[in-house]
Amino acid sequence: MISSPRARQRHHQLARLLRAIAIIVLVLLLLPYLVTPLYRFINPVSTLMLARWLTGARVERTYVALPRMAVILPLTVIGSEDARFCGHHGVDWQELRDALDDADDLSEARGGSTLTQQVAKNLFLWPGRSVVRKVLEMPLALWIDLVLGKRRVMEIYLNVAEWGPNGQFGAEAGARYAFRKSARYLTAHEAALMAAILPNPLRRSARTPGPAVRRLAGLYEKRAAQSAAIANCLRGARTQ
Repeated sequence: MISSPRARQRHHQLARLLRAIAIIVLVLLLLPYLVTPLYRFINPVSTLMLARWLTGARVERTYVALPRMAVILPLTVIGSEDARFCGHHGVDWQELRDALDDADDLSEARGGSTLTQQVAKNLFLWPGRSVVRKVLEMPLALWIDLVLGKRRVMEIYLNVAEWGPNGQFGAEAGARYAFRKSARYLTAHEAALMAAILPNPLRRSARTPGPAVRRLAGLYEKRAAQSAAIANCLRGARTQ
């Protein structure tokens, strides 16, 4: 049976539409890999910051280079969020396996995300747990670690993380909101309080910490004091 010209036309239109969709999806998937090398020199913003700007919500962020932050802050964040940060290549497979053992599937795995994976999520993906996001996040994290290196990844993380209840992004805005001082002058205890609220700065506060935050801060402060070697990959980052 020979199809009608109209049917053939519809078939060709559908084929062109599917090709266009496939090209758009491919471009969206490749774009983060093409953009990432630029972040060696350009200070990025997160998708959440962009979303807030587009909706007219408040965004407060002053980008501060890692050498101009208190040394104890990245050390404490590594100890609290990603103890093997200096040893893995963007994905901590051991931690991920342990997290999956305690979860039904990849989307429910907790505690398996490295700082580099969080950078990938903050810069290119979306919040919330899903298998799709995790699948996209892991190869991106490997690429980010390879292209940017540990010190730059840490610097970007500390400058894009949400650190306050009203659009405070980055360590500088977070420190000024919580302690009325620059991130350069944070004490060990203040750095630990900031690390303790990272999972949810909308419900946890370093400015007025509750018992759970104070308990976590005490743990992170001791961990940072006992584990200075975990941040060897950040050596040389501080200026004199």
